[in-house]
Amino acid sequence: MKIGILGTRGIPNYHGGFEQFADFFAVYAKEREHDVYVYNSHLHPYKKDNYKGVHIIHAYDPESKIGTAGQFIYDFNCIRDSRKRDYDIILQLGYTSSSIWGWLLPSKPTIITNMDGLEWKRSKYSKKVQKFLLYAEKLAIKTSDYLISDSIGIQSYIKKKYNKNSEYIAYGANVFIPNEESSFTYEDLATNEYFLLIARMEPENNIEMILDGYVKSNSEYPFCVIGNVESTSFGNYLKKKFSKYKGIRFLGAIYDLETLDNLRFNSRLYFHGHSVGGTNPSLLEAMGSHSLIAAHHNDFNYAILEDDAFYFKSADDVSELIKNENKKGRLDLIKRNSDKIETKFSWEYINESYLKFFNTCFNEKNK
Repeated sequence: MKIGILGTRGIPNYHGGFEQFADFFAVYAKEREHDVYVYNSHLHPYKKDNYKGVHIIHAYDPESKIGTAGQFIYDFNCIRDSRKRDYDIILQLGYTSSSIWGWLLPSKPTIITNMDGLEWKRSKYSKKVQKFLLYAEKLAIKTSDYLISDSIGIQSYIKKKYNKNSEYIAYGANVFIPNEESSFTYEDLATNEYFLLIARMEPENNIEMILDGYVKSNSEYPFCVIGNVESTSFGNYLKKKFSKYKGIRFLGAIYDLETLDNLRFNSRLYFHGHSVGGTNPSLLEAMGSHSLIAAHHNDFNYAILEDDAFYFKSADDVSELIKNENKKGRLDLIKRNSDKIETKFSWEYINESYLKFFNTCFNEKNK
């Protein structure tokens, strides 16, 4: 099939979960003899027209000049280009700035949209923006031939609210195998002697709650936060609020997967505060990296982790976990989570599931 992938800033990944998925899936599909095209923002540092056999289409993106509104123009440019490519399948990753252009999508291809999380519930958005995002969600469902949900919770929500079926396919991860010949080194961090959090700097990721809990614990071990602090006003607020605590280290954004895997693998306790959305990539990657996980208690996280993690709902809960837990005593939880990655969430399984669903959708639409 000829497959076009829209909705990301591009590959290789320099941004986030959808970009990481597009990176893995596009190469996987190409290796299975599909003709794959990925749209890249012209601002993306990768400037070549081919990446591991995948065609790269560079589309104009004015986000650096006009801010968030530029994402709508970028998506418009991608969709407009897709009209001349004669795709069999168009995979849209998300909908927040693209679904208003859904009426421009070409009619011949099978349009499949990954519905991402409940974007309109994110507390970073004003009431007006949340209202628009709910409208954008409705448009995405209306203009797509088929839908993908990356969590059971999202699948149930779409069925209940819109009476629409969607295919449950989670995000993927790999089980990390550390290099036993080289010892862990990253700045002055030592194995099992630091806490870790990896997230975008947004309120619904409960970073402030987690760091408040760390401060309350008076722990002797440092707490490392990985994420682009300068990218949001909330991130800058967090950095300012916790600047007087020497134990809290903002390490900035890190995209090298091996470095991230090593940091997760060697952490004492990994905190996952996400509370809105579907299956979060960083959670699966933590499971695959043999982290002991403390997660915000909500249905999305519990659906993935089940009883194989610690849970928190407040800064006091976080403080108690920091005082009492570390991975040396809970290898059973770690093992069960890494087993889940191998059986339910491996990239091989997820990528194969996408291609099977593509075939089913294409054949059904064109029978």
